[in-house]
Amino acid sequence: MPAPRDSGAGQPPTLRDVAERAGVSAMTASRVLRDDPRVLPATRDRVRAAAAALGYRPNEVARSLRLGRGTGLVGLVVTNLANPFYSRLALGVDSVVAADGLKTVIGNTGQDLDGERDLVADLVARRVDGIIAVPAGSDQRHLAAAAAEGVPVVLASRPPEGFDADCVLVDDFGGARAATARLLARGHHRVGFLGSPPAVYTGTERLRGYHAALADAGLPTRAGLVRQGQTEPAEAERAAAELLALPEPPTALFCSNNRNTIGAFRALRATGADTALAGFDDFELADALGLPLTLVTYDSDELGCAAGRLLMERIRERKGGGAGAYRRLVLPTGLVEYGR
Repeated sequence: MPAPRDSGAGQPPTLRDVAERAGVSAMTASRVLRDDPRVLPATRDRVRAAAAALGYRPNEVARSLRLGRGTGLVGLVVTNLANPFYSRLALGVDSVVAADGLKTVIGNTGQDLDGERDLVADLVARRVDGIIAVPAGSDQRHLAAAAAEGVPVVLASRPPEGFDADCVLVDDFGGARAATARLLARGHHRVGFLGSPPAVYTGTERLRGYHAALADAGLPTRAGLVRQGQTEPAEAERAAAELLALPEPPTALFCSNNRNTIGAFRALRATGADTALAGFDDFELADALGLPLTLVTYDSDELGCAAGRLLMERIRERKGGGAGAYRRLVLPTGLVEYGR
């Protein structure tokens, strides 16, 4: 039996390596690994033993492309994997696409638009079957380009800008308006706002809901009580401390996401301020913080599931040569009270 060639240090074994080790042609080895019934049992056993000994794994991506099928991969592009919201979103997406035999590949952009462009381009180059994205901003030309190349694209949490695509949103405006109104109804007329960067769609919609609640109550908007740009709890803690240190500090804070709520809680605990707190997004242990807390809630798993279902529908349509109208789904929100 000829010795297998050296495939190179650290290089995975190839089909040729398997064939040489088994003493057969590459075509025969390929037939065995494709379960071709025409191969003799003894030859089949020899090739499979060689593949097992070498640790050979077929390149399923290349094989699928040769057969005209997709790669079986779905790209999920998110902005901040440190936020538990995106973990729940990913679980929802994966539960749907896995039922159809697809696997989810997750990429984190860190709110960086250039990084998002590179990530989407890489996913398209790898021939993923579809992309679900939470865009970092309003410049979505790279996502439009991916869709134009025939890759089904679904957006989550933010709507498409400059092109048509399916999307799943949360009632950001309505949820923020309701939470702020709850604070106002309890007699708080100086309500501070802690939010995401202005380029983030969810943050701007939640700020709009905050302003609408103030207007409904006949109260003016005070720019000095608004802090935007916080993406992590430490930043939110500093922003909340600034508001609490004002000569006339707010008597309540509304936070546009769970990262800001956690940071605000830390600031309140550090200063001992008796300030009411409300936020968007429920989070683990929110009920154990030991202070009154109002949170806007929704099903983040369902957000991922809905995005996954929309994507699978588009993938099936693409295979069938059809295309239906683009859909925009909005998930409702509710309020939950802790520590009251």
